[in-house]
Amino acid sequence: MKKQIFAAVFGLALACSSAFAAPVDNVVLVHGAYADGSSWSEVIARLQKAGLHVTSVQNPLTSLADDVAATRRALALQDGPAVLVAHSWGGTVISEAGNDPKVAALVYVAARAPEAGEDYGALAARFPAAPAAAGLVKQGGFGQLSEESFLRDFAGDLDPARARVLYAAQGRIADTLFATRTTQAAWKSKPSWYAVSTQDRTTNPELQRFLAKRMKAQTIEVQSGHLSLLSHPDEIARLILRASGRE
Repeated sequence: MKKQIFAAVFGLALACSSAFAAPVDNVVLVHGAYADGSSWSEVIARLQKAGLHVTSVQNPLTSLADDVAATRRALALQDGPAVLVAHSWGGTVISEAGNDPKVAALVYVAARAPEAGEDYGALAARFPAAPAAAGLVKQGGFGQLSEESFLRDFAGDLDPARARVLYAAQGRIADTLFATRTTQAAWKSKPSWYAVSTQDRTTNPELQRFLAKRMKAQTIEVQSGHLSLLSHPDEIARLILRASGRE
C-alpha cells in the first residue's frame, strides 16, 4: 500500500515538474465586458517582446455561446499549445472554452470563474456589491457603463484622458449576457493562475480571492483597480509568462 501511495505521489510530482518541459509559445487573450481586444495592448507588447505568439479575441458580447465560439476560433488557429488568458467577464468564457485540447494553462485577471451550472450572480451577491454595478445603463437590449461609472469605477486608476478614449470604445453587452450559466469549469482540470486586483471597484476583491482559492490557482495580488492589464501590465505579463513556463 505504501509503495502504491509513493508511486502515485512520485508520478504526480514528475508530471508537475515536466508540465513545461517545453515552454508554451502561444497566448490567447480574452477581454471582458465594456471593453474590446485592444484592452490587452500593453500586455501584448510585452509578451511579443518575450518572443510569444499572441492572439487577442474580439468578443461580440452578445451571448456566452458567441464569445466562446470566438475564443474557440482563435484557439483553432494556434500551431500548438496555448495559454488561455481572461479578464473580467472573459473568465466565464475561458471556463467554458478552456477544456480545448490546445489549452495548456489558464490565467484569470480580476476575472469570473464560475462552477459548471453555477448561478454566478447569486455567488457574487454573497459579497458586498462593487460600485460599478450601479452605473450600468440599459437600452435596446444592451447595456453599458455610464461615463461617470466607467471613469471612476472601471478605469479609475488610468489617466482620465486615456480612460475617456476607452469609454468611447467600450463594448456594449447583451442584457442577458451575465445571466448565462456555463456547462464546464475548465479550471478544474487545467493548471490555473489568478491576478487579484486589490483596489477593484468593478469586481469585489474578496470575491476574486474566493475564486482564486476555490480553483487552487497560483495567485498574485496587484495594487490596482479593475484594469490591471492596462495600469500594471508588467505584473500581468509576468504572470502569463510564468503560466507559459518561461519564468
